[in-house]
Amino acid sequence: MEWILLFVAGVLGGVLNSVAGGGSFITFPTLLFVGVPPISANATNTFAVCAGYISGAYGFKQEISQTKQIGSIILWSLVGGGLGAYFLLTIDESAFLESIPWLLLFATALFLCGQHINQFFVRLASRSTISPIWAKLSLAICLVLVCAYGGFFNAGLGVVILSYLVLAGYSKINQMNGIKLLVSSCVSIIAIVLFVANGAVDWQRGFVVMLGTLAGGYAAARVSRNIAQHHIKNFVALSSIGMTCYFFWATYA
Repeated sequence: MEWILLFVAGVLGGVLNSVAGGGSFITFPTLLFVGVPPISANATNTFAVCAGYISGAYGFKQEISQTKQIGSIILWSLVGGGLGAYFLLTIDESAFLESIPWLLLFATALFLCGQHINQFFVRLASRSTISPIWAKLSLAICLVLVCAYGGFFNAGLGVVILSYLVLAGYSKINQMNGIKLLVSSCVSIIAIVLFVANGAVDWQRGFVVMLGTLAGGYAAARVSRNIAQHHIKNFVALSSIGMTCYFFWATYA
């Protein structure tokens, strides 16, 4: 039953990640539910969803190849992802457990308000008048911070990356989605390297969830044709709010 539960959670997570985002709201709590320790569950979830990021980035390879300064984007993504993963591995297990409801609350807010956040950064970018040197430095720091969040806690990473890309001046949606998946891949890969070196990944459960996410991502094309996207987004919103409330109750009640 445990393997079936993990696989089904992976399928749902893969569908949600492909259609609307927010798959970690399903896969991460499920790993906790079957008894994986919090930090290991977070590391295992990062491993499980990484394959979807990589395959998605490959699908946007043409748009990614047209992006200027792609080398620096990859470099800062690796730096930020490594910093976030290192911090996760050094934090006390009980402290991370207490931070889970707040991290889920933050990720839920990002998912619910993602469009408004992007619109805010569009206005901010249009009014920006700082010098080119400071602009490049500020964007590099922002990218490192965004990726550090992703290395520490994967949920909501896509929304944060898209907000950064809007601030950086990108406007073509396919190019932005490609870069988002590339950055997510880099963050996940460097984080997984550190997680593996520290023995934080639960390989058996991680592979089951990963197979589910791949199956879910493949099925998402058929699902998205038959279900309106706003229904899927509403499901993610309700499930994320429910998970957040549950973890606040379980942690502080």
